[in-house]
Amino acid sequence: MIHRCTWLTVILFSLVVSGCAETEFLVSSAKRISGSADTAKLRSTSKGRYKIGDPYQIGGIWYYPKVNYDYSETGIASWYGPQFDGRPTANGETFDMNTISAAHNTLPLPSLVRVTNLRNGRSLKVRVNDRGPFARGRIIDMSRRGAQLLGFEQAGTTTVRVEILSRESRQLAASYNGGFKVPVSDKPPPTAAPRVAVTSTSLKPPPGANAAPPPTNNHKVVAVETVPKRDIRTSPVVPKVDESVTVVSVSAQPRIFVQAGAFTQYDNANKLRALLSLIGDAKIYQVRIVERPFFRVRLGPLASVVEADNILNDVIQAGQKNARIIVD
Repeated sequence: MIHRCTWLTVILFSLVVSGCAETEFLVSSAKRISGSADTAKLRSTSKGRYKIGDPYQIGGIWYYPKVNYDYSETGIASWYGPQFDGRPTANGETFDMNTISAAHNTLPLPSLVRVTNLRNGRSLKVRVNDRGPFARGRIIDMSRRGAQLLGFEQAGTTTVRVEILSRESRQLAASYNGGFKVPVSDKPPPTAAPRVAVTSTSLKPPPGANAAPPPTNNHKVVAVETVPKRDIRTSPVVPKVDESVTVVSVSAQPRIFVQAGAFTQYDNANKLRALLSLIGDAKIYQVRIVERPFFRVRLGPLASVVEADNILNDVIQAGQKNARIIVD
């Protein structure tokens, strides 16, 4: 009996050790949805850190985090809330569904982006501090408060444009990395011209010219005694996010497609179009990228996000694992 208990103890200890490693991996790659948390304690200790992160795989898809201050993309937004409220985000902060934040698959954490709802024109600055969404066809996961302000909480999803705010995101990065502002330009700031003392001397008028009246104190030149020192390493400007919503003009209602593939050879695109014709109305769209023709195979335009999700699932089942939802 004692011998059996000893072996049970060893087995349980091994499971606990291996479980800790697995849990750490899952927390860093996806949001946790089980267990309980002391929300008040988490919120009081969630300072967070700046993070880019290594490539990671979720649901068979690889994601490659990187710094991209030119990021701009249109697509589908969703939102998340009660299941994750009070839990750690991917960079160690605490998720609060009643404040403005968002999750993105690849942008540095934190970054500042502008999210515009293409269905109603409502636009909002959002702080990205988490990873996700991991549902196919989504490009950003808003907090519940963000979804409320953008006007799609009840619908659950909407078409959006997501644009990184380069200056503010650089400043956020700098506030975590040394405490100094990052210049907007990659070039060093120009050196100020040296300042010198200036004096004035009265000169005799040239022959035949009338003498000028004596100068008055209104135009007196004062010599510079000291030149103030300049230190470009000033305290960081940390951009703030509030609930200010702006309304911008948007074009006609955005069109939703499922893009099954893109090819440099028309024949390959035409073969895929024929294969997918059993699923829906597949068409070939030609574009030029860096003077090179590409042939995109798309299904649509589709009436709703729900229809796009269904078509995307069918296309993936047909073997096109890299198919995705496109918003034009």
